[in-house]
Amino acid sequence: MKVYSLPMRTRFRGITVREGVLFRGSPESGGRGWGEWSPFLEYDDEVAEPWLRCAEEAAAGDWPEPVRDAVPVNVTVPAVGPEQAHAIVTRGGCRTAKVKVAEPGQTLADDQARLEAVRDALGRDGRIRVDANGLWDVETAVASITVLDLAADGLEYVEQPCMAVEDLAAVRRRVSVPIAADESIRRAADPYRVRDLEAADVAVLKVQPLGGVRACLRIAEDIGLPVVVSSALETSVGIAAGVALAAALPDLPYACGLATVQLLERDVVTDPLLPVDGMLPVRVPTVDESLIEADPERVAHWEARLAAVRAVRQDRRS
Repeated sequence: MKVYSLPMRTRFRGITVREGVLFRGSPESGGRGWGEWSPFLEYDDEVAEPWLRCAEEAAAGDWPEPVRDAVPVNVTVPAVGPEQAHAIVTRGGCRTAKVKVAEPGQTLADDQARLEAVRDALGRDGRIRVDANGLWDVETAVASITVLDLAADGLEYVEQPCMAVEDLAAVRRRVSVPIAADESIRRAADPYRVRDLEAADVAVLKVQPLGGVRACLRIAEDIGLPVVVSSALETSVGIAAGVALAAALPDLPYACGLATVQLLERDVVTDPLLPVDGMLPVRVPTVDESLIEADPERVAHWEARLAAVRAVRQDRRS
């Protein structure tokens, strides 16, 4: 295992450094590549175990055959000021933008200004989606979506406006903007309650939290909703797994949230997965082990965490 620690260009999801582990597949086990295991630090061992399954699948090279050679992606805009938001979209080179809203300590007016700047950068034909990370209640969501839809001059969808599936369903019945479910799928004991309660129009799938590419393909087939493949803020090694999922889906009606390598100051590969004209190629990047580094204390942290997650897995099998 190799532990990495990478600075980020902008604080995102409350962090300024992204950490994780890279595994290399062994020739003895048929492994042909690298896998990434990077559950966020606050996640417990049970939550982190599916992320490990995804890394092992990737390291073994066990991905389905692609049906396309490139996937469309969105630029991701953190909860920054309007000038920086405009610059991020302009530099991102995508025709779709995903904008963070409902940031603690900020106001709806801050979100409005950010969306207006993003619309200006994209022009009239660009698409804008927002992500509230489940931080609104139902009434706040309904009121905020109305305001932000106007600020963006039309939203493609709103991702996870509320945390509870029941609240998502309530919001969906009261607004005209489509609703996407993320946490209600990847952090739920039953990801299909979103479908059963008619709580969303779009399913956001992330390969690490859901246990890998093949696991996500099964969910996509069973959930009966259009799918957006999104990242968990990985290096290009982890993003390659998301690209493999997007490339294998029968239908891909939306741009994917897989351009987040743009949020990192540097990467662990020689050929990072960065968008060109809003598209990511379907390929496996080349890892450069000289770029994988972390302080000894962080290496010790991840070694202990890996041992704990493997112990959880062993307990399940006992």
